[in-house]
Amino acid sequence: MPRTASLNPAATAPSPSATTTPPIDWRRVAYLSLVSRLVDETEETTNRNRASVPKEHVVLYQFTSRGHDVPQTILATMLDQPHDAVGAYYRSRPLLLGLGLSIEDAFASPLGRAGGFTDGRDIGVVCNLPNRSGPTVLPMAGDVGSQYTPAAGWAQSIVYHRDVLGDASYTGCIAVASGGEASVATNGFWAALTMATTLRLPMLFYIEDNGLGISVRSHMQTPGANIAANLASFSNLFIRDGNGSDPAEAARLMRESVDHVRSGDGPALLRLTVPRLSSHSGPDNQKGYRTDEEIAMDWERDPLPRLHAHVVPAHMTEQEWTELEAQVGGDVEAGLVAARARPAPDPAQIRRFVYEEPRQPQDRETFGGLADEVLAALPATDTPTEDGPAMRFAEAVRKTLAVELERNDRVLVFGEDVGAKGGVHLVTEGLQKRFGDERVFDTSLSEEGIVGRAVGMAMAGLMPVAEIQFRKYADPATEQLNNAGTLRWRTANRFAAPIVVRMPGGFGKDVGDPWHSASNEAMFAHALGWQVAVPSNAADAVGLLRAAMRSRNPSVFFEHRSLLMTSDGSARYPGDDYVLPFGRAHLARQGDALTIVCWGAMVHRCVDAADALGARVAEVVDLRTVAPWDRATVLRSVEKTGRCLVVHEDNEIAGFGAEIAATLVKEAFWHLDAPVDRYTIGNVMMPYHPVLLDAVLPTADSIAARAEALMRL
Repeated sequence: MPRTASLNPAATAPSPSATTTPPIDWRRVAYLSLVSRLVDETEETTNRNRASVPKEHVVLYQFTSRGHDVPQTILATMLDQPHDAVGAYYRSRPLLLGLGLSIEDAFASPLGRAGGFTDGRDIGVVCNLPNRSGPTVLPMAGDVGSQYTPAAGWAQSIVYHRDVLGDASYTGCIAVASGGEASVATNGFWAALTMATTLRLPMLFYIEDNGLGISVRSHMQTPGANIAANLASFSNLFIRDGNGSDPAEAARLMRESVDHVRSGDGPALLRLTVPRLSSHSGPDNQKGYRTDEEIAMDWERDPLPRLHAHVVPAHMTEQEWTELEAQVGGDVEAGLVAARARPAPDPAQIRRFVYEEPRQPQDRETFGGLADEVLAALPATDTPTEDGPAMRFAEAVRKTLAVELERNDRVLVFGEDVGAKGGVHLVTEGLQKRFGDERVFDTSLSEEGIVGRAVGMAMAGLMPVAEIQFRKYADPATEQLNNAGTLRWRTANRFAAPIVVRMPGGFGKDVGDPWHSASNEAMFAHALGWQVAVPSNAADAVGLLRAAMRSRNPSVFFEHRSLLMTSDGSARYPGDDYVLPFGRAHLARQGDALTIVCWGAMVHRCVDAADALGARVAEVVDLRTVAPWDRATVLRSVEKTGRCLVVHEDNEIAGFGAEIAATLVKEAFWHLDAPVDRYTIGNVMMPYHPVLLDAVLPTADSIAARAEALMRL
């Protein structure tokens, strides 16, 4: 993708906030820092005295931000644009307080009370803060480093909204990714840094270096223990490094960094050293790995007394500081009382919001995905046209992407080699030339970056369609994939990231191997929150891909390599408006003696096997999707035939066929005349040599033989 930010004049023009830098509101900084400190101390004191306080007042998993608080509240005063966003982490509560988090919620979420960040579903410091008219805090996750790539996706979305969609309200807006020094060792940090610097994105990396990743020292995270020094030679990266315990220095460096990013000159990295004035968390005991002298030295660096010295008497009197402390004490006490008065979360609601569901009056509006008016304007029908031209699988996917790109200017298609090359299977061939490299573009070689970027874009109101070159290559993105799927549930419907991840896999034309031919669709069916499509033909591919691109849930769209490389999946084009709902199976053949359940490329081999068995012997159910899967159709068929053979090319152990078999045993037991059978490649990887591939892969003849054996029982 070109460096749009450097080509568009609007991108290089300083924003109003960059040219008229407002002074720091030091009274607000003092208030927020004192609030954060007192909230931390209240939680810690309560936990220390847990034997004498009601157990519902104890924070089960407590983290403190003491020592990090002053610089975070300074940063909060600088995030004032309508589309600023922050990807934060578990020690970022002071920053959230500065961006609108109420004291009541600051207490209530760690206590697991109703409402709050997650309605009691997640750890209380795994925060989020939706905001449609000001800075948004993107949903955090418990895994370290996962905040970086979604923040980079948001930053790229700022450029897209501003330069492609022409929305001037995004001018000067930025994304901030905040993390501790240990997070700079993670894949997410480096993936986001590559994105931000190669694309010159409006993104600030704010690194709080307290010298400890729980107990591991900084020199184990980056050579020399200073990521800012190590990145000095990085192109397109503005770097500042300083002392976070000094409020004046921290404010100056933050202002320089924020103004640089707002000006459109590319990303910045700010490293501030801060003390950790506590153990890592409530269950941790730092005295097991730190000396008393080290702990005392950290307390000597406490930024709060230095804040007092900085603002008194320069910005307020000692009397005003004392009055502010009293105000903070009252406000914190009121917030604590209100938080403790909240009820526990309602257990009856805990299974809601795995997927989108009809909104009830008490439900909160969801942040992320296409706007209602955008979706409503897109034509749709679940009835295919009958006279469309015959089309191969790859061509059908390409045409569907093109139609949606044409109709919906919020659709973006990206991945490794999808641009000028058109993808390794040529599915996106010609799309970049037609729609431009701002909408169809190549990415760096980082699957975590591809998926994390998509998550950030979806939360920014776009429809990202990301390609992973082969199914096996998705493994490095597992963290982002899992987090995207659980996002709606974890935030109790406050956020969602409806993305589409296209991934080819399965055996190819006369060839296979362990790396390019893996399928493992069961992993995604097991992952919470994901829809998983495995179409067997071009017409279904059109309808399911369009359904995924219109959905409010994240979707994996599996493109079988055999269908991409041969004409096996050819079908008539079902029309530009065709949308095939997930969870609607198709009877590819009707029969009375046996049900064969299959999906993807195996459908064609199962149909050939059914034809070889004779008319109306085997009923072939093409599931089309495995999450959700059409249980009703499979149960009706098995109730009629009394026998079931499940055929798939994934491993047998814990493959999706096991889920189908378990369902049939439970819900159709008295209709079964024989055990449910599964026929797969077994428990090996897909082999390379054709002789070995033929030895493990179900064929039409071997499927027919397996079916005949089952019917003899």
